[in-house]
Amino acid sequence: MRKVSWINNGREEMENIFAALKKSDLFHGVPEGEIASLVRCLGCSFKSYRKGEAIYLAGDSVSEIGVVAAGSVHVVKCDTSGNNNVIEAISDGGTFAEALVCGGVGILPVSVVAAVDSKVMFFDFERVVTTCPSACVFHTTLIRNMIAALARKNIMLAGKMEHITKRTTREKLLSYLSEQSRLRGGGGFEIPFDRQGLADYLSVERCALSAEMSRLKSEGVISYRKNHFELLSSMPDIAGDREAPG
Repeated sequence: MRKVSWINNGREEMENIFAALKKSDLFHGVPEGEIASLVRCLGCSFKSYRKGEAIYLAGDSVSEIGVVAAGSVHVVKCDTSGNNNVIEAISDGGTFAEALVCGGVGILPVSVVAAVDSKVMFFDFERVVTTCPSACVFHTTLIRNMIAALARKNIMLAGKMEHITKRTTREKLLSYLSEQSRLRGGGGFEIPFDRQGLADYLSVERCALSAEMSRLKSEGVISYRKNHFELLSSMPDIAGDREAPG
């Protein structure tokens, strides 16, 4: 399906698109009434994707930033054994490909796949980071937001490295869940993954992950239903499944 101009969508579609853009960090601080003119200036395009459909494939060359207008997408790296490792999950308002495009990466080392039926808006990177001839008042805000988004991506990747370098499945899982609970101020929270997605994100086997989740639940450390979790212990034991020293 080819990309189409954002202005060719119906009224309801446009309302949904602008609702997503208002939530996007890329447009933080831009008044609602200015978003439309800024989007016109950036000359964005729009496309819908089915669950599992590739938005970008490893090996593609890209020059556009994607903003998720609806749904969720995963940034995926496939290893030499054919295993998918989820690097990042991006939901409504989130952006992708900005670090790769900004870094001048000619060929993508990762794929971007729709985790559910999704709608994506695309912006030409050069038009985002270059002040336009019409000197849009809030274009500077957009550039500043892009820099901040790149910094947050680096922080996120550093956090993921902390999770996946733990020694055991239990440690990886509790490291990730503890971070998510902290980011959401405690209490119950939802994660952007199903079981397979979480296993791919933490670089563990799905069966091992499910078994560890069941153990933690029976121990009263966590409770969960589908992708909704709650930590029941403020200081969970993350070393419980380490092998005993020989």
